[in-house]
Amino acid sequence: MTTTDVKQELKVVGKSKSTKRLKIASYVILGLFAVVYITPLLMLVNTSLKTLPEFFKDPIGVAPNPSVDNFTDAWELASFPRYMLNSAIYTAIATTIFVVTSVFVAFPIARGYFRGSGSLLTLYVVALFLPPALIPQFQLILNLGLYNSRPGYILLFLVNPIGMIILVNYIKSIPRELDESASVDGCGYIRFVWSIVLPLIRPAVATVTVLHAIGIWNELILPTIYLTNDDFYPITRGLIVFEGVYGSNWPALAAAVLMLMIPMLILFIFLQRFIISGLTAGSVKG
Repeated sequence: MTTTDVKQELKVVGKSKSTKRLKIASYVILGLFAVVYITPLLMLVNTSLKTLPEFFKDPIGVAPNPSVDNFTDAWELASFPRYMLNSAIYTAIATTIFVVTSVFVAFPIARGYFRGSGSLLTLYVVALFLPPALIPQFQLILNLGLYNSRPGYILLFLVNPIGMIILVNYIKSIPRELDESASVDGCGYIRFVWSIVLPLIRPAVATVTVLHAIGIWNELILPTIYLTNDDFYPITRGLIVFEGVYGSNWPALAAAVLMLMIPMLILFIFLQRFIISGLTAGSVKG
């Protein structure tokens, strides 16, 4: 074995050790982040399983006699069925309208089929960095006569720049030859987007659906501003009412917060296999 071969072998061994150390370091960092994120959630679950005397006796200790009574009490006392139904209605309708309309808008932007499509996409990117236009938005809803109404509240969630950007970037990865083939076969625009493009961008659609639905479900500022009728409150606004009445009952509050997150957690579990590819495919293939 020559000196050059020995040097190359040592270089390969050194690179392998360096890669192994980097991998170990990355796992350690990820483990620390996991602890930071999971610990508060575990404390919340632990608190929800305690009675109020047990919580005051030892707030951070493990629940000595775990019980689900707090979930039952919170469900009944906080009018959770009504508030959760309102949130489900707002989330389902607004997300469906936004996703369907965004696909039909994102396709011509991604293809550049009209003048100014690039500028329009730039405006969506700029909108990500702008604060919410609450005053003009409020005046618009008020002048339309939709203040303190379900349609007016749903109208607030029909625009989402990040969702549009994800769809546009993903559609750019679809070969243009499909457009030409559909045009030759006489396939109309609506039929082409609905029957061909939409199935091909399912990962992006799933990603946008989850992000948009979570944003609506967890929204707190907008229902506080635009909804004054208790019958129209979403679950987040109802939780504030519950906190105001039962603010000292921390175990019941913890149970209420956990119930608040369950629907979106279920949605995420069902669509999680699409989310990573939906976020990355456009940037990799585009």
